[in-house]
Amino acid sequence: MKFLLFTFVGVVHLFSLNSGKAIYKNDISQRTFQEIKEEIARYKDVAKAIINLAVYGKAQNRSYERLALLVDTVGPRPSGSKSLEKAIQIMYQNLQEDGLENVHLEPVKIPHWERGEESAVMLEPRVHKMAILGLGSSIGTPPEGITAEVLVVTSFEELQRRAPEARGKIVVYNQPYVNYSKTVQYRVQGAVEAAKVGALASLIRSVASFSIYSPHTGIQEYQDGVPKIPTACITVEDAEMISRMASRGNRIVIQLKMGAKNYPDADSFNTVAEIIGSKYPEQVVLVSGHLDSWDVGQGAMDDGGGAFISWEALSLIKDLGLRPKRTLRLVLWTAEEQGGIGGFQYYQLHKANISNYSLVMESDEGTFLPSGLQFTGSEKARAIMEEVMRLLQPVNVTQVFRTGEGTDINFWIQAGVPGASLVDDLYKYFSFHHSHGDTMTVMDPKQMNVAAAVWAVVSYVIADMEEMLPRS
Repeated sequence: MKFLLFTFVGVVHLFSLNSGKAIYKNDISQRTFQEIKEEIARYKDVAKAIINLAVYGKAQNRSYERLALLVDTVGPRPSGSKSLEKAIQIMYQNLQEDGLENVHLEPVKIPHWERGEESAVMLEPRVHKMAILGLGSSIGTPPEGITAEVLVVTSFEELQRRAPEARGKIVVYNQPYVNYSKTVQYRVQGAVEAAKVGALASLIRSVASFSIYSPHTGIQEYQDGVPKIPTACITVEDAEMISRMASRGNRIVIQLKMGAKNYPDADSFNTVAEIIGSKYPEQVVLVSGHLDSWDVGQGAMDDGGGAFISWEALSLIKDLGLRPKRTLRLVLWTAEEQGGIGGFQYYQLHKANISNYSLVMESDEGTFLPSGLQFTGSEKARAIMEEVMRLLQPVNVTQVFRTGEGTDINFWIQAGVPGASLVDDLYKYFSFHHSHGDTMTVMDPKQMNVAAAVWAVVSYVIADMEEMLPRS
């Protein structure tokens, strides 16, 4: 552990810092915050060059065009599928052809689930064929399906109050959308809570900020000791209609058929490429997105965009002939949608070198026009990030918000490594998230250009500064 003496507004703070051996004397750095601000300000011209290349120069629209080629060619890339492995091999070749260094694949074992044929038909009080998407890891129904009366609830609390009514029925959740983090618990835990009170299956209102009769899929989790029941998402429109029918006292009967199957874990890879650092090559700034997707749409937004602006960040830096002091490492994660499987196995493999990670970055909430970065780290590191973001004034993306996170980088953040994630239009993001609507039509090349510029400027400057970001 290194220690750095750090001055903020005349107050001296002593804090630990794992980094930059060359600048320390007796394990103490005497640099003031003003000196660090001046160091960052000297990157103004480099930041402008990155922005100009990404937004106005020959690289404009490149990340969009690269992404379109992959997702139009391969399509969706669910965990365990041949299409995911094809995408990984294509990216492995692309990164080599782009002239990046240390391009390699790191083996990972990942879940393999397939939805099969599925349908839901309301039989009473009228016949209505419903749009559904089975949830990841769900079991299937018997071949003849499950035909049962419905119990509609709006919360887990209501389900508990009405537990005697649930036995032998299909529970339909019509929970209101508050925000993703609060509402997604119904998708993740809905089947378990319904099974605890004796339900035969569960149907969950899609976790979406907006719907045009679009079901949204996602992972769900069974619990040891609780019977496994089939579970799927239905549209917002159907959930609300069924709820209205129930409030009128109608008897509602649904026939649910799901051919979902879980298979043994499959072999896969995290895809890695680097620009090796010129002075501290063992130290790392990590940029990332996940290459897998759900099996609907094209996986263009979630998370093709995040993966490709991460690749683009390294491409922009390489094209400008820049080589930061630290290694810039690109990781394209696998099986993020199943709960960060690839990210966890990467962490287990590399955590012995945790003191060498200055910053971990993940883009997994869209690449629409960014408004800034979310950041998790010490207040001293936050102050540095705020100065770095000032370099992005030419594209008006300068804000630093709280709570940087990402399914694949949270392992590092929880262990104390500073982490950052891209902030943009979440309302739009969750309108298309995990649905058939996640296609290239959602993407905007000009907005991707700006997102790539932000990603490149931040990752390069943090990788090239003389000192690593301070930790708590």
